[in-house]
Amino acid sequence: MVEFQEKLRLQQESSMHTELEKLLTTAKPSETEISRKDFEGFTRLFHRFLQEKGPSIDWAKIQRPPEDSVQPYEKIKLKGLPADVASSLNKLAVVKLNGGLGTSMGCKGPKSLISVRNENTFLDLTVQQIEHLNKSYNADVPLVLMNSFNTDEDTKKILQKYTHNRVKIHTFNQSRYPRINKESLLPVATNMGLTGENEEAWYPPGHGDIYTSFYNSGLLDKLIAEGKEYIFVSNIDNLGATVDLHILNHLMNQPGDKRCEFVMEVTDKTRADVKGGTLTQYDGKLRLLEIAQVPKAQVDEFKSVTKFKIFNTNNLWISLPAIKRLHEKNAMDMEIIVNPKTLDGGLNVIQLETAVGAAMKSFDNVLGINVPRSRFLPVKTTSDLLLVMSNLYSMNAGSLTMSPKREFPTTPHVKLGSSFTKVRDFLKRFESIPDMLELDHLTVSGDVTFGKQVTVKGTVIIIANHGDRIDIPAGAMLENKIVSGNLRILDH
Repeated sequence: MVEFQEKLRLQQESSMHTELEKLLTTAKPSETEISRKDFEGFTRLFHRFLQEKGPSIDWAKIQRPPEDSVQPYEKIKLKGLPADVASSLNKLAVVKLNGGLGTSMGCKGPKSLISVRNENTFLDLTVQQIEHLNKSYNADVPLVLMNSFNTDEDTKKILQKYTHNRVKIHTFNQSRYPRINKESLLPVATNMGLTGENEEAWYPPGHGDIYTSFYNSGLLDKLIAEGKEYIFVSNIDNLGATVDLHILNHLMNQPGDKRCEFVMEVTDKTRADVKGGTLTQYDGKLRLLEIAQVPKAQVDEFKSVTKFKIFNTNNLWISLPAIKRLHEKNAMDMEIIVNPKTLDGGLNVIQLETAVGAAMKSFDNVLGINVPRSRFLPVKTTSDLLLVMSNLYSMNAGSLTMSPKREFPTTPHVKLGSSFTKVRDFLKRFESIPDMLELDHLTVSGDVTFGKQVTVKGTVIIIANHGDRIDIPAGAMLENKIVSGNLRILDH
């Protein structure tokens, strides 16, 4: 049986190799070398995928992380800041994961180009934040964008507008991997093109690809040569992920042999975060555990807020020399995420991905820092967008902070229905963003519009039944209200 499986695996690898070589013959001469490197990475992942069967973890071995392996942010903040912050900042580069499209919010093009606050896009806010740091401390922190083939062209066009900002901006591209047919385990692409029948044949392989593509781009070596020691990595849609000087100072002040090579910012779980990856101790190493790796029987235990109290914000501080060392030794160990998809024509495919935080166990002297919730402010939906556009937050130099006028520092729970999913529709339904300073919970479902200067407080639920429409009039104040049926207030 084992012999047969081994034979089958070798056959599948050989067939894949043949198909990839065929695809390479259709590449443009200028792209052949890049595509070959991408395919080398894909082949390594595919090889591991064929070898690994069943869950990659033994649930019985999972333990809570030791006390000292996750430090409270307050403890790190107590150290204060040195007089010379600039010398630490000059050893840092900021990397934003910019591979995603705005499709889930009904937008074309890169997600980072969606306006989130006063006409500023995610990218505008990021540039403003780093420029403010560079000006305030007379420092030179560059911004690095990891684009994908989906976002690269549009992002590069827009970068021209920042030429006069005090931020050096570099870009590099994530790999481009072929989606594979779930049955035949062969690529669905017929050539290297990205249009027509091949439009859905390719994918960027998750943010775990950062290590390989960063190295292959030459940018890793360039930054090391410029004296950079750490990168601060985060998702571009996490508006809370700003450069934290206390964490940076903590990294820079470790003794040489105890230098942290990898810091993961975690924060306390709420009921909204039960699916988020968590930190565990496994085989003596601190390790990220994602819901996809959990055996079905243990999923409820994984989601429990009592056993696993923290989750990964995907704000990471990583040593550049360590990335170089691990990549050159081919020692970056990340679990494979098998992501099943159905293409528009109904074909079932799989894409093999990895997550950037999963490499944590490959680094030395790793640390979790339990940060305030304010460092995790992702905008994944228009419900999130409503929060960050509202008076709950004030903006200063590209950074959003919770308004001091809000009594409770927690974020309200907002759930907007399908009529609000697309940004364009969402904006049409609000004449102005409501006052939400005293809001705890807002649910809106159905055909609902909001007039100017509406205030919502406490728990507000607005449900327009199918075929009905509710117009909340200008100046309305809703406190602990349920509004349903058909409410149309018309001027005559």
